[in-house]
Amino acid sequence: MRVVTPPLLVTLLASAAVALAVTMEKPPGSSAPPVPSQEPPRAEDSLPPASAPPRSYPRLPGNPAAIASQLDAVETALRSAATPAELLPELGHRQQVIYRRLATDPALAARVRGSLPVRWQGVLDRHLAARREFLAMHRGGPRSRFVPAWRIIPPEPAADLLRYYREAAAATGIPWEVLAAVNLVETGMGRIDGVSVADARGPMQFLPSTWAEPGIGKGDIRDPQDAINAAARYLVRRGGLKDIRRGLWGYNNSNHYVRAVLLYAELLRMDPQAFTGFYNWEVHYASASGDLWLPVGYNQPRPLAVTTYLERFPASAPPAP
Repeated sequence: MRVVTPPLLVTLLASAAVALAVTMEKPPGSSAPPVPSQEPPRAEDSLPPASAPPRSYPRLPGNPAAIASQLDAVETALRSAATPAELLPELGHRQQVIYRRLATDPALAARVRGSLPVRWQGVLDRHLAARREFLAMHRGGPRSRFVPAWRIIPPEPAADLLRYYREAAAATGIPWEVLAAVNLVETGMGRIDGVSVADARGPMQFLPSTWAEPGIGKGDIRDPQDAINAAARYLVRRGGLKDIRRGLWGYNNSNHYVRAVLLYAELLRMDPQAFTGFYNWEVHYASASGDLWLPVGYNQPRPLAVTTYLERFPASAPPAP
């Protein structure tokens, strides 16, 4: 496996605002990720914390060949044991932003694919197919003019999450890759701490009524280990051992959702190291003002106008092309 050299990492991660010194529908009965209320904010509602995001929103080059070169370097670095751990969050976020950008621009995606090494072309195809399934779920609907009433918190350590997925898989027969993919699309592997408009909550977005069903919820609905095990039991109950598509349909009654989850699960099945990238994805929110990045530390108790939020936190807005 090729190792990304420190100079390449410096080039890869540098942006206009930051120079590195290196030598997320419906869970059981709800929507995923948590769907924020569209209720207008009250004047007395508090604003998010005053601290700026610790990193900058990744800025992509305009040239398709340069994007392909960057994506090649990112995918390689995310799989290399030589990559310093402190660089993984920036690498994962850049990977995520590249795929989100290409999913909305098929012409650009085709040109990038043509310049991408063959080893990553199938990976690109699956990422874009999954993202486009989620886009199709909301096609034609208005973009929100408010940022959501969520907290964005650090996820559990990656090793712990992997252990929870695999323990739940061993106990139920539901593939760990499916559980990881559900956790990813529901709450960004636990980063979104919020309640949906349907009252779903926790890292796997359970309705309290579903959690209370005999044999499903045990322990704390907000505890990652408890919630992941409950999700596995729920998928079994909905027929997931015979047909995982049927089980996922029970989790969210959308073929788009089912296909997207299975595409992410397939990426993990084909290459378990892909988990490193997924684990380091950030929370992005599709708003009327673009694809907003809501970093860890975001804490908004009630919906807030996007324009007001961006006046306070302009780093959450996507960079201009």
